[in-house]
Amino acid sequence: MNMVLVIIGMAIVTYIPRVLPLTFLEGKELPPFLQGVLKNIPYAVLGALIFPGILFIQPDDIWFGIAGAAAAFVLAFLGADVMIVVLGSIVFLSVYMLMGS
Repeated sequence: MNMVLVIIGMAIVTYIPRVLPLTFLEGKELPPFLQGVLKNIPYAVLGALIFPGILFIQPDDIWFGIAGAAAAFVLAFLGADVMIVVLGSIVFLSVYMLMGS
């Protein structure tokens, strides 16, 4: 029973921040600056989630993660599609591992 109450509590806590903006901001236009900030939040959160993984993917070799991130950055900077960026960094790190062995 205690676990059910925890799940219900988590559902309510998750639901409230989603429904409040919908009810209070319905039909209102946000300022352009605030719209820009809200559009960039997913990118900032994604970076915060990925960065620790880059540094600690292999505790023995920090350069492994940095090399993979650099390969992904170069491919993304050149305008490659997301799938190409991911696959390119995987291929780069596979070659890096083969050369290091």
